[in-house]
Amino acid sequence: MKKIATILLMLVCWPLLAGQTVVDNLRIWAAPDHTRLVFDTSHPVNHKLFTLKQPDRLVIDINNAQLTGSMPAVSDNPLIKRLRSAQRKDGTLRVVLDLNTQTHPKSFVLRPNSQYGHRLVVDLFGEEERSEGKSLQKPVKQIETSGMRDVVIAIDAGHGGEDPGAKGRRGTYEKNVVLSIARKLAALIDKERGMKAVLIRDGDYYLGLRKRMDLARSHRADLFVSIHADSFRDSRARGSSVYTLSKRGASSEAARWLAESENSADLIGGVKLEDKDDVLASVLLDLSQTGTGQASHEVASKVLGQLKRVGRTHKRSVQQAGFAVLKSPDVTSILVETAFISNPEEERKLLDPRHQQQVAGAIMNGLSSYFRNSPPPGTLMAQLKSKQHTISRGDTLGAIADRYNISLANLKSANGISGDMIRIGQVLVIPGT
Repeated sequence: MKKIATILLMLVCWPLLAGQTVVDNLRIWAAPDHTRLVFDTSHPVNHKLFTLKQPDRLVIDINNAQLTGSMPAVSDNPLIKRLRSAQRKDGTLRVVLDLNTQTHPKSFVLRPNSQYGHRLVVDLFGEEERSEGKSLQKPVKQIETSGMRDVVIAIDAGHGGEDPGAKGRRGTYEKNVVLSIARKLAALIDKERGMKAVLIRDGDYYLGLRKRMDLARSHRADLFVSIHADSFRDSRARGSSVYTLSKRGASSEAARWLAESENSADLIGGVKLEDKDDVLASVLLDLSQTGTGQASHEVASKVLGQLKRVGRTHKRSVQQAGFAVLKSPDVTSILVETAFISNPEEERKLLDPRHQQQVAGAIMNGLSSYFRNSPPPGTLMAQLKSKQHTISRGDTLGAIADRYNISLANLKSANGISGDMIRIGQVLVIPGT
């Protein structure tokens, strides 16, 4: 009996004793523009890819590797029909993807991080996703009655797919709660006249940091809002925060720590940093370094002010962190840390749909307050913004109403005037039509 047990143990451990890599899991993530396969491996792997036609297939050969388990079932994937694997005589693990259409694969390996060990990542892109038409800017919705366009808000739910973000003590993943808040915020924005929301991530899949901003640009976004749940070594840290980019560096220890941890997310996208120490990816995604910098701070201040009404904020003022910028920015951008998911009490709140709605409402109130005061030119909100008129010699209320194409009653009501008396130098508010 003892001899049998010894033989069984040797059979189980033989791949490890022989230095063979163990592939113990395969995950599939479907994004709108690609499908990602992630192989969890016990060691770094050498591999190669090649495609076959009639029918379309992708072959992945992993040298000196063994699969411990079965291939996952594939359903409703636009690119992959099914998966199968075989162990070759030379020790190579061959994985074959039967495809629905021709694909263009990209692969890379990732080193261990706090969430996962060694990984082999294979991204599949279809023909449509590679076409030049995908990069064209999308038209912005026009208001039929006035010819004015909507203010476009790009809402980016941080992390996603293979990148779960921070994790609370109860096992709550940041990627899930911030997506819920992002969707609630988008619904509120779409209800506001003259505003339109664009969800950068609307599912559980990974998007690289540059891709997120590229999507915002393709929708001609006026503002980019990145939504996250904070985390810190000390579980007592609590409160929401709003960040903008700082060239001078982080404004606090927590800001420095956040920049380092959030920037590392782009490693999952296959950015080869090797052993470089400098941070090459920014979660704030090309935040403005020129004219949009001031606008970013103004909108961040409005949002922070509203978040203070919902609950505790981590700091009294807008925070800044020295994130690296990969290319010239042109979109006003802020990052909202909704709470500390590392704090058990705040983790519980983040899971509460009512609290998520309150946070989304606070962000919305801040955004609408900013754009009512500073609407982009050519938008309906700019047209609706109240104007001012300073009374000069010869002005009458009737003539002013005719000039701005509003009714005399509306003009009087907006300014609290009951009669017809006005004085030179008096400033009247011209209500929007």
